[in-house]
Amino acid sequence: MQVKDRTFLITGAASGLGAATAARLVKAGGKVVLCDMSDRVADLAEQWGAQAHACIADITSADDMQEAVNKAVALGGESGLSGVVHCAGVVSVAKLVDRQGNPADLESYARTIQINLVGTFNVMRLAAATMASNPPDEGGERGVIINTASIAAFDGQVGQCAYSASKAGVVGMSLPAARELSRHAIRVMAIAPGVFETPMMSEIPDEAAQALAAAVPFPKRLGKPDEFALLAEQIITNPMLNGEVIRLDGGIRMQ
Repeated sequence: MQVKDRTFLITGAASGLGAATAARLVKAGGKVVLCDMSDRVADLAEQWGAQAHACIADITSADDMQEAVNKAVALGGESGLSGVVHCAGVVSVAKLVDRQGNPADLESYARTIQINLVGTFNVMRLAAATMASNPPDEGGERGVIINTASIAAFDGQVGQCAYSASKAGVVGMSLPAARELSRHAIRVMAIAPGVFETPMMSEIPDEAAQALAAAVPFPKRLGKPDEFALLAEQIITNPMLNGEVIRLDGGIRMQ
């Protein structure tokens, strides 16, 4: 699949990995629907012109995401919606038992699962249903879905039960979804980023961020959002990438 003249739905597009991915696809000649809860997507869409449309939407809402998919189909014209790069999600940290002996908050756990895992399923199901009716391209392909997992799915740390479980669920959906959607000529992939320079990372103390960067074997720094975007673009354009989760982490293994 080529990026040029194709339309992609990007969730979590207001900043970080999503914004970087949208910027790269627009630069490559693609069209994007920028989906986020933040109205900053409207500013980005205005900046990028006719190649970008904004959609304020909650990824856990069936109605919101159907509207976002419909916008992408309209923007795509005859080719419809060609791909999804799903970057929206939340980070949560909570110990099962805190220092005072109190159990973790169940609602907080459920919220993380709802956004990161159920939200991913919601986006994937609606996009796939639409892409299944696309006319196949020159290679016979109808669409590609790229979800965002995390190295926490494999190397979860203390306090990451909810976050690790939600991202492990994203990993677990990749292969069965790819197998199922193969009959529709739709590929499914996931990227598991390590420690990246995103707004989420800015919420932790500088000392902690520096320690994480130092733990990366090479390059010994935090990942840059455009490096995630580059991999997303490579997945889109390489038809043999399917049903797999790619760690993008500089070789780090969390302790």
